[in-house]
Amino acid sequence: MQTYWTYVFVYYSVSYFKLQFIMLRQVMSLMWPSAIWSTNHFIIRNLSSNNSGRKKLIILGTGWGSYSVLKNIDKKQYDVAVVSPRNHFLFTPLLCSTTVGTLEFRSIIEPVRNSHFRHSKDYHFSSAVSVDSRRNVLLCKSEVDESVRYELHYDKLVIGVGAVSNTFGVPGVLEHACFLKEIKDAREIRSRIINNFELAVQPKSTQEDQERLLHIVIVGGGPTGVEFGAEVYDFLKQDVSFLYGDMQKIVRVTLIEANHILASFDKLLRDYAENKIAKREQFELLQATVSEVKKDRVVLTDGKEIPCGLVVWSTGLSPRNFTRRLQFPKNKQHQLITNEYLSVLDTPDDTIFALGDCAEIKDKPLPSTAQVAERKGRWLAKYLNGEETEPFKFQNMGMLAYVGGYSALTDMKLPHGGADIKLKGFHSWILWRSAYLTRLGNWKLRMQVPVDWMKTFFFGRDSSQF
Repeated sequence: MQTYWTYVFVYYSVSYFKLQFIMLRQVMSLMWPSAIWSTNHFIIRNLSSNNSGRKKLIILGTGWGSYSVLKNIDKKQYDVAVVSPRNHFLFTPLLCSTTVGTLEFRSIIEPVRNSHFRHSKDYHFSSAVSVDSRRNVLLCKSEVDESVRYELHYDKLVIGVGAVSNTFGVPGVLEHACFLKEIKDAREIRSRIINNFELAVQPKSTQEDQERLLHIVIVGGGPTGVEFGAEVYDFLKQDVSFLYGDMQKIVRVTLIEANHILASFDKLLRDYAENKIAKREQFELLQATVSEVKKDRVVLTDGKEIPCGLVVWSTGLSPRNFTRRLQFPKNKQHQLITNEYLSVLDTPDDTIFALGDCAEIKDKPLPSTAQVAERKGRWLAKYLNGEETEPFKFQNMGMLAYVGGYSALTDMKLPHGGADIKLKGFHSWILWRSAYLTRLGNWKLRMQVPVDWMKTFFFGRDSSQF
């Protein structure tokens, strides 16, 4: 009984202080109409910012590179606007965890408007159509109403639109496979998994139907494909028997990779991951190439067909149509080529910059990873702020990958010529979770993610369909 009244006291105390804060915010809004009062900042808006003398900076995209620029740019020097069809930043390293309910979707996204723009109109829920580098004008198309098009003038333009999954022209991929790059992809995968289990337990499902529905094929053995397989393995071992009983014994997962999985990792760590996966009874590593994806099966180049209920395609990157249309120098992968200061070649000096998956530094190719994009964004913000004069240099901080069963891989090198660190197993899993927890964008997410982990550990994953 004492515990109950303690809970009631805490609940109403928190509610009281929350109400007081809301009232204070309303009072401040009346006293200073041009102010923003939040838990993080009190910002007095300059309503005459159009005549402030600040340069106009437009950032395309809300991925790792673009968002890093937005978070680090000096808004006293620039009027910053963001143009993106995605109104949130996505913490992609934990995206795989949302596909089976280990984490909830909103626990790994941060709304862009939380960045406190000078004016509400400084975020454009739109897509970039074209760039006129002679007039310094960007043509945009509204995502709400595609018939609405408008132009924006810029003094500086940062292109960080990312890339899309590469299908390599394989027939049926766009129609029948799921990708894993955005929240909507993870939601589709989660929905498909639940639907397939529900179909498998219905009365008219035959043994053949069940085996097909509960067979998941992953194409691509990079970190995304391996980590998705790891999350499915945990879901299978920890939740499926409780939720779907004997269906657990029917589930199968096939990981298809043309070469070796986790090719960018050290060989010892790669071998550890391959052995770990190969020992799992219902998992199969298959060294092969896919020639076609059909509605209910995958066809390999040797003619073999693999019946399945879900195909997850994770095999590299391809440029967006916007990047393809730009009349700037590109490499063979159609990425924009920049100099060491991230300025796009053959454009006015220090006017148009590019970073992330859509760009590459001339003669200095770097991997298309979140770490590279985030580091470029941070450097570019300092450069634009006048705090950096040296060209961009990338120092790899290492790589992490989860392989399931509370085991992970750590492949990193200490800075300033330090020793190599190669870890695997449970200790690496602790490091994997700790590292990503500290890299989450704000304290709200740093609180939500551990709560989701605890809920999953004690109560299992949520299999609700909505």
